[in-house]
Amino acid sequence: MLQRVTVSTLFPPPTYSHASVVEAGTRLAFLAGSVPLDADGKLVGEGDPVRQAEQVIANLSEQLRAIGSELAHVAYTDVYVVTSDPAVLSEVWNVVEASGLSTGPHASTLLGVACLGYPGQLVEITATAVVPEPEPDATP
Repeated sequence: MLQRVTVSTLFPPPTYSHASVVEAGTRLAFLAGSVPLDADGKLVGEGDPVRQAEQVIANLSEQLRAIGSELAHVAYTDVYVVTSDPAVLSEVWNVVEASGLSTGPHASTLLGVACLGYPGQLVEITATAVVPEPEPDATP
């Protein structure tokens, strides 16, 4: 259903794969950007990209759960961080790596950007995920 590929002739990526291949006929979900807002629409972790990344991952997990998927089924992400500092990018990537998104690991692009959509927003993640077929009901 989902094959993760690391190309042996390229520099080995630390915690992501070069590509994710999804078998034809597999259900895919294309998720809107997960943002660091709580359920009331309030920004979480103002000025703190690590705390915002944690909230973004929590929100992404909720998005996936709502469609019958999970972090381990993510094939691809774009991780956007408002920064030009590679150290800040690395701090946010550590949150991504610790989250379970690196299970597999998935293919990803990490980007430093000038701004994002909400005032004070420092992190956003978009994702493409496999949605596994539901388990057959085992109850008699």
